[in-house]
Amino acid sequence: MRTFFARTLFVAVASLAGAPPVSVPAQAQAVAQSQAPPGVPVVLPKQQTVSDTLTITGNAAAVAQVNLIARVNGFLEQIHFQDGAIVRKGDLLFTIQQDQYKAQLQQAQAQLQLQQASLKHAKTEVMRYAALLKKDAATQVDVDHWNFEMAAAQANILAAQAQVDIAQLNLSYTEVRAPFDGQMGRHLVDVGNVVGGTGQPTTLAQISQLDPIYVVANLSTQQAIQIRDNLRQRRLTLEELHRVPVDAALQGDTGFPYHGTLQYVSPDIDPQTGTLMVRGILANPNRTMLPGLFVNIRLPMGKTISSALLVPDRALQEDQGGRYLLVVDQNNVVQQRYVQLGQLIGSERVITGGLAATDKVVTGDLWRVSPGMTVTPQMSGGG
Repeated sequence: MRTFFARTLFVAVASLAGAPPVSVPAQAQAVAQSQAPPGVPVVLPKQQTVSDTLTITGNAAAVAQVNLIARVNGFLEQIHFQDGAIVRKGDLLFTIQQDQYKAQLQQAQAQLQLQQASLKHAKTEVMRYAALLKKDAATQVDVDHWNFEMAAAQANILAAQAQVDIAQLNLSYTEVRAPFDGQMGRHLVDVGNVVGGTGQPTTLAQISQLDPIYVVANLSTQQAIQIRDNLRQRRLTLEELHRVPVDAALQGDTGFPYHGTLQYVSPDIDPQTGTLMVRGILANPNRTMLPGLFVNIRLPMGKTISSALLVPDRALQEDQGGRYLLVVDQNNVVQQRYVQLGQLIGSERVITGGLAATDKVVTGDLWRVSPGMTVTPQMSGGG
């Protein structure tokens, strides 16, 4: 009876105060919820097989870089490209004065025709005098003379043909063409200048092949030895070497967007630097990579980890002690766990030490979670 009276009095007082009636059980539930540990998203580390890799800094380098030289003497008549243009193999780039070389070719061709006429005449005379000799109407000396003339004409034809070839070659040198697909530099000689004189050759321009492109770096002696140990001291054949994948990234890139293969490894260590030069070759269709740019290069270490642990890279934090993760233990208490890091695969980081496969890794709301807190772990799909 007293309990009923007290509850009725509480409702009446609340009504007089202008507040809505509140049930005692609902109020108690709200207080309980406000005191419950906060929920935080967690994931279990992903397990998969990965190949151990090494990331080093190197440079991009042109596969081919050629100085275009004037090989014959004359006035530079025309430039057929814009500075910096993309050109194809065989495109005409420069024209040098051709008149004198066309005339020399005609002269050589005329001399060839003359020698061919001499040969034809000598053959006719050989046949004539050979027939007269059988009738005792000519001497052997006459026959020998025309045999000599025929042989001499044949030799002169060879010499004249060589002069024709030389004249054609010199005429072809008046047109400077692209030796491969590439990008032109600026022209170094203006139209109207005499080029190709004796002495120092005249460089007209430079052309660079940028697709594909090289990436070059140097391994330390320790890194080179570790890779050989992973390969059980076995040296790769050239065919196996060319199948080794190489990934590259420019500064600011996410991940390693450029892919290629290993193209060359120096056969010895440079005694001055203690390093081993390696070179990869990659497709560069948009010419994003330019010779000289710094490049991060990822190489396989020749070692495979069968059950590597991967966590979202965003879950990692750093302080003076190093890189760490927040994990939730069996009592739902947050712990700080310093870890050793491996390579980055997409948005996930390989953890090589300091983490177990059963650890619940906090991946969200990191700003409001600190070591020692009791939380409610909310398992998510990861990644």
